[in-house]
Amino acid sequence: MLERFHVPHDIAVKVNHEEIFGVVEEIFIKMGMSKEDAKLSADVLIYADVRGIESHGVSNMLRRYVESFSEGGINPTPTPKVIRGKGAVATLDSDAGHGLVVGPYAMNMAIEKAKNYGIGSVTVNNGRHFGACAYHAEMALAHNMIGIAMTTGGLMVPPVNGAEARVGLNPIGVAVPTKNEPPFIFDASMSSVAGNKISLAQRLGVKVMPGWIAKEDGTPIMEETEVPEKYLMLPVGGTREIGSHKGFSLAMLVEILAGVLGGSGAGLNRRSQAAHHFIAYDIDAFTDVDQFKSDMDDYMKSIKETKPSPGNDRVVYAGLPEFEEKLERESNGIPYHPEVLEWFKGICAELGINWSLS
Repeated sequence: MLERFHVPHDIAVKVNHEEIFGVVEEIFIKMGMSKEDAKLSADVLIYADVRGIESHGVSNMLRRYVESFSEGGINPTPTPKVIRGKGAVATLDSDAGHGLVVGPYAMNMAIEKAKNYGIGSVTVNNGRHFGACAYHAEMALAHNMIGIAMTTGGLMVPPVNGAEARVGLNPIGVAVPTKNEPPFIFDASMSSVAGNKISLAQRLGVKVMPGWIAKEDGTPIMEETEVPEKYLMLPVGGTREIGSHKGFSLAMLVEILAGVLGGSGAGLNRRSQAAHHFIAYDIDAFTDVDQFKSDMDDYMKSIKETKPSPGNDRVVYAGLPEFEEKLERESNGIPYHPEVLEWFKGICAELGINWSLS
């Protein structure tokens, strides 16, 4: 993430990742989830936090999940079921289950299908927010597969030249295995920046960059600004002149593959709170796995070894900074904003969970 979204060093409180994991698991259990599902849900959230993806970790998402559970928006004990399928593909009804549980369930289903058919694809309707796309996509790596995950996010993005939201933030995650180099793991919304990062900007009191958001009437804001009370998210590219038609069309693709293909509509016509789409490619069905991984290593090295442009120290690829951040945070703790820890203190007291910072 950009430096402006990180908690300032002078106020950050570092917490051991295993300690916060246990607290998150207990909170999910208090929400009515089984211990197994609570542990999996905590794993998805802490996955994001240890990799520096605060927008999809406990800071932003856990309080929203707790609120949704309390309002009956998430079924804590779902029974997902296949409602349609043929060979390598299936459509799954998530039974309003937590996306942090149903997402991995569906991705595992796609992986199993890929073992039989070389490729597997599962679309999920009646879904709920499933955290970071990368978590689900990365599940494929242990099986020598390429993983892809996408989901329909909040409806906040207008069409190019539009003044009303018509697509979601709609992130896409891709994970590709390597042999010795950190794997290629891409995860990004098809809006100019993840919507949750605007929440981070508000918490941290930082400005948003030009081309990230638009005024309420759809006019792109092309200077650094405070987050206004009402705004729209711009597609990747920001404006037509620098490619917003590409970002918007990719966001539409997610609406189609996750929503329309799964029978739950798209955009204003969505019949599902969230819809997801998962794909697993069995590399062995396409080419020799060892050669593939060696070629990926060579490719990743060529990116890292690229001469940096003036003012930059190095060149990286998607997944490398997160890999390095994981090593750092697992050793030295996850830096949290004091406000986040105050929320934890309050919710633990409310739910009767005994926890204090060690």
